[in-house]
Amino acid sequence: MHKGPNPPSDRSVKPVIAPTRLGWVAVGAYVLMLIASIGAFLLIREVGEGLHAPEPPPGLPLVGARVAGQVDVVLHVLATLAAVIGLGSVLGRGLQVVGQPPVIGEVVAGILLGPSLLGTISPEAMRWLIPGADTDPNGQVTSALKAVAQLGVVLYMFLVGLELNAAKLAHHAHATVAISHTSIVAPFVLGAGLALWLYPILSNCGVPFTSFALFMGVSFSVTAFPVLARILADRGLDKTETGVVALACAATDDVTAWCLLALVTGVAQSQGGVDGEITRAVTVGVVAVLFILGMFLLIRPVAERVCRRLDSRPGLLPPAAVPCVFVAVLVSALATEAIGIHAVFGAFLLGAVIPHDSQLAEEVVRRLKDVVTVLLLPAFFALSGLQTEIGLVRGWENWLICGAVVGVAIVGKFGGTLVAARLTGYDWRTSAAIGVMMNTRGLMGLIVLDLGLNLGVISPTLFAMMVIMALVTTLMTAPALRWLLPNPTACSGADRP
Repeated sequence: MHKGPNPPSDRSVKPVIAPTRLGWVAVGAYVLMLIASIGAFLLIREVGEGLHAPEPPPGLPLVGARVAGQVDVVLHVLATLAAVIGLGSVLGRGLQVVGQPPVIGEVVAGILLGPSLLGTISPEAMRWLIPGADTDPNGQVTSALKAVAQLGVVLYMFLVGLELNAAKLAHHAHATVAISHTSIVAPFVLGAGLALWLYPILSNCGVPFTSFALFMGVSFSVTAFPVLARILADRGLDKTETGVVALACAATDDVTAWCLLALVTGVAQSQGGVDGEITRAVTVGVVAVLFILGMFLLIRPVAERVCRRLDSRPGLLPPAAVPCVFVAVLVSALATEAIGIHAVFGAFLLGAVIPHDSQLAEEVVRRLKDVVTVLLLPAFFALSGLQTEIGLVRGWENWLICGAVVGVAIVGKFGGTLVAARLTGYDWRTSAAIGVMMNTRGLMGLIVLDLGLNLGVISPTLFAMMVIMALVTTLMTAPALRWLLPNPTACSGADRP
């Protein structure tokens, strides 16, 4: 019998020797396989080179030849998205320190990467992100980025509609209707009135004054419901009476603004003179109203029935649920685009008819929110930034006009809301706080402005001024609320005099 601390055994030797031998055998077989494969290809190549193929069809480019105007679209789009997401994240975190929502950082990132800053410092770097007409004459990169941006905005507005709480609107309807309508009518009239001064200066004879004035009014009237919701949540105001009323008014503003935008878009796209504009606008308006009625009278009961059935079976959603939702969103967006209004309106409307507290809505929001807001939506900010050239606002005259645009926008939205809130029974401080909240424009304002620029209704110079207005009115919300409502819990039950 062997005596010692480590007696030999077969089991202690085999695990070391067997894998080593097997490893060398595998390596040898792999090398032989590579040699045999290379030899087989060389033999095939030797035979194939002697074959003859027919002549290529006319116009077909030769192998390896670069097609005129062709660029690597995927490379540039991915680089642009990476730059906007990275810079927007850094700026967003910095702005959060001073109480601003992160979305402002993404908007500013898009502007900084455009001609306003990067194009001034290094035009080559900006052209590397988005090639110019010299290297991309067909605008393939811009078109691809625009497609991603539009998809991001469509899905984002669908999420906004999903998170819309209709119960809050009904509970505070007595104050919501008066405040929201006044906060739309007052800035709309002031914006249209300001168009009398701006039209001869910043427009041209190819743009009908009616379309110009309508877009000015709508762009002054919108409120950024999602950005406002984020600011109020960060401040702890979203559960107070003041915050609930402001959110209800902002949601009503959004719905009304999209209806107005549908009408304005129909007017802007008509080409038959004033009479043609009215006819086109009436036609689009009637079809849009029928579409809205169909969504609420036909689609909403179906959506509620489906959501109740899904809620009765707690757990994971059926595999077909999310694909069906995507198809419904795209079909709804396609329908409103075909009607003559923006695709985002259909997506928002579909989200609004789905119960916001259902399992389906919560699961879709959970799955989509980060992908849409972090990945797809920055493409819209990048596109807006590339279209915004702050350098166009030069000279004291243009800056005077820009200041007037910002001032009129604030007076119309803040002033109209302040008076309406005071008349409905709120004290002056609370009324002013609601006015500040409603003055937040953010992303909603940029969507309206982008649509106006793409339709040719507003010029690039006016677009830059209006972007500045949207940023200023959004940036002032958080600090103004800190001054007006230093103690958020104090306004939950003492808003009324």
